[in-house]
Amino acid sequence: MQMRNNPRKHRLPPFEKSGIILVNKPADWTSHDVVSFIRARFNVPKAGHCGTLDPAATGLLVVVIGKFTKLSQKFSGEDKTYEGTILLGTVTDSQDLDGEIIQQNDWSAVTPERLEEGFMNFLGDIEQVPPMVSAVKKDGKRLYALAREGIEVEREAKPVTIESIKLTRIELPYADFVVKCSKGTYIRTLCSDVGELLGCGACLSRLNRIQSGEFELTEAVTIDEMKTWDQAQLADYVDHYLHTRIQKIQKFSDF
Repeated sequence: MQMRNNPRKHRLPPFEKSGIILVNKPADWTSHDVVSFIRARFNVPKAGHCGTLDPAATGLLVVVIGKFTKLSQKFSGEDKTYEGTILLGTVTDSQDLDGEIIQQNDWSAVTPERLEEGFMNFLGDIEQVPPMVSAVKKDGKRLYALAREGIEVEREAKPVTIESIKLTRIELPYADFVVKCSKGTYIRTLCSDVGELLGCGACLSRLNRIQSGEFELTEAVTIDEMKTWDQAQLADYVDHYLHTRIQKIQKFSDF
């Protein structure tokens, strides 16, 4: 879903306010799609997002507009919290269900206790090898672009931190979990690594971001809700959020 916006040819005047919009990203929209929608619908000249979500993932996307785009990297660098579902025995080329299935393995030897132990092996400071289907660059080219060409290259492991893991439901071969982690953590890689450790393989079945730094999904608005807004309603949202949540923002900036 791509939307182009030329502010000079828009039927609305440019939206000049600066601030933050917390969006509950739907599945099958890219993070860029969300930003493009906001720019095109409300004639926002300058907008960006803070921390990419995969197209299949849902949940909190922090969008910054106007002068607040200067804070994009700072907001992106904050810890994230996700809820998701692991699927044991299924291995895909993308480490989630968006990819092609390359293995179907017997997972019956995995007990709930073994699964929990498997996850706990990844608590703390670890290193992750980014998946081929990712936006990481190798020699100036995105890995996902290379993957589309059928090219697999060596990737350098990156240090990340898994601060906490909690299993909330186990109905094998599925299990739900909540993970708090540092910037740059791939939850689908975590699931893949857990499956490899358990000897049956695994992939990420579902992912929903519920927190990004100080910002929470419970505060977010949906795309469908924004489709009913005009510029005045967006302005009210931006003003209200800045007024009620200013303490969350002051540690980053004096805006």
